[in-house]
Amino acid sequence: MDEGGIVFFRTGALDAVVDFYTKRVGATVWREQPDCTILEYDGFHFGFCDRADPETDGILTFVVPDRGGVDAAHERLAAAARETPHLNETYGIYQFFADDPEGRVVEFQCFE
Repeated sequence: MDEGGIVFFRTGALDAVVDFYTKRVGATVWREQPDCTILEYDGFHFGFCDRADPETDGILTFVVPDRGGVDAAHERLAAAARETPHLNETYGIYQFFADDPEGRVVEFQCFE
């Protein structure tokens, strides 16, 4: 990929955060840099850079094709999940929220 974009976040727990997103979310390491790791999940690129002041605002939303994908993600993230998957009629999505090791909000959803 030489086009597109990457969202970066500061982290105070680089190894734990990378492990969470690779082992539990299902992302892969796309690029390693001296103090940053860039991950990829189905075309979505996001990176974490080792810094003293972690950045935890925002939501990392992972879009999957169907409810089965949301349910499978919930099984992998059960210990970190805030809720069970459910239909959000307002937005026409099936979704759930979880927290990463530093408290960033992670969402898995599919459009209905």
